[in-house]
Amino acid sequence: MAELRIAYALTGSFCTFSQTFDQMQRLVTAGYDLIPILSYHAAQTDTRFHKAQDVRKRLRDITGKEALVTLPDVEPLGPKHLCDAYVIAPCTGASMNKMAAGIFDTPALLGAKSCLRNNLPVLLCPATNDGLSTAAAGIGKLLNTRGFYFVPFGQDDPINKPRSLVAHFDLLPEALSAALAGAQMQPMLV
Repeated sequence: MAELRIAYALTGSFCTFSQTFDQMQRLVTAGYDLIPILSYHAAQTDTRFHKAQDVRKRLRDITGKEALVTLPDVEPLGPKHLCDAYVIAPCTGASMNKMAAGIFDTPALLGAKSCLRNNLPVLLCPATNDGLSTAAAGIGKLLNTRGFYFVPFGQDDPINKPRSLVAHFDLLPEALSAALAGAQMQPMLV
């Protein structure tokens, strides 16, 4: 089997970056070729969790590649068949709502659109404090939109953050395998 190329984008759920780095490393160890992509905020924002330059270095260390950070960088992914699937992990509520509304205005989102146009699977790994409030409509729409798949997710802290949803990042490789086969991993709500 040929090595699978996965475009792997990060959006702004900065507190989950460590979990996504672990899954990226798992995929590379399993033989996937990853193309790292950062949303504008993920590429430029220093947070209490990570400095932007450290995020870029970590992605380079894991994948051996510089992260794609502009719209022209990501637009060719689908049309030129540069990848076999597209992952957004973490995927914020704002990002899911934008995609549900047909807005693809960041590198992470335009990369997804460029892959959808060629019928490549787009796997979303939700991480949002408003998943059961303002992001719920977008999640619902994407669940019913051809080409989108989800890493199983659930409430991460129902008492203190009752509207927050976070994917089970450890299920990302299995969810990716399912998406590549055209199936949604089940159960989806965990």
